[in-house]
Amino acid sequence: MSDPFDARKARASAWFRELRDQIVAAFEALEDSQIEGPLAGLPAGRFEVTETKRASDDGSDAGGGLMSVMRGGRVFEKVGVNVSTVYGQLGAQAQKAMAARGVPGMEDDPRFWASGISLVAHMQNPHTPAVHMNTRMFWTPHAWWFGGGSDLNPCIEYDEDTAHFHAVQKAHLDPHGPGLYPELKAWADEYFFIPHRGRARGVGGIFMDDRNSGDWDADFALTQDIGRAFLPAFLPVTEKRRNTPWTEEDKDAQLIHRGLYAEYNLVYDRGTKFGLATGHDANAVLMSLPPLAKWV
Repeated sequence: MSDPFDARKARASAWFRELRDQIVAAFEALEDSQIEGPLAGLPAGRFEVTETKRASDDGSDAGGGLMSVMRGGRVFEKVGVNVSTVYGQLGAQAQKAMAARGVPGMEDDPRFWASGISLVAHMQNPHTPAVHMNTRMFWTPHAWWFGGGSDLNPCIEYDEDTAHFHAVQKAHLDPHGPGLYPELKAWADEYFFIPHRGRARGVGGIFMDDRNSGDWDADFALTQDIGRAFLPAFLPVTEKRRNTPWTEEDKDAQLIHRGLYAEYNLVYDRGTKFGLATGHDANAVLMSLPPLAKWV
């Protein structure tokens, strides 16, 4: 007899793949439309797609996904859009992490299933903000939840860009409850704070984790709307700033800010830690790191 969650897992995994396809198409179209500016003479960027695979300790299949990375484009210096669906048994360290999050029974039945999409974009123009987005579903025999969000990471801040990004997020979250956007905005402000630098890594966005209201369909619908908000939140900002002239000082500021981003992802990011701890493809897990960065 199949698990009653099998159909739900399939729906979630299919949605993350559909969202990935939409974003990849939109980003390649943005590259094609970049016909002005100092990098317009470059070939339009295209994603290099690699299938990733994961094996259990005994060599059996444990899932995988698609790693899609564009490098050296007209608009994007490096952008990755990854999807994965992985499963198997959590190791001892991961079991302890689940137990610490309040998931019971992991030592008796450590099976898990996880699927999601993860995106990080680092831009050519320092006036165009970097951005991060991910949504995911996690299942064990003992619990399930959704998580994710998106946040904007400009090295040169424009108040109107920040306002637009947040307004689109709010419009997509408000149908799920008027108090949800303020809650997830505050969560993002806390989650994307870098303690050792005493500052946030960007201008925020929305974030949630361990989302289980008891209504799977409602939580899945919310997760989908977080994903649907991404392109209308990010593309207009990119289109507005991509032809802004920049100086060497602007580029220097961008490289320093990227160092901040790298520090966060390597030290604090849960997704990075989980991916490496569960044996997923290291190149896919570390796709978020910028192509160039600077520390002073």
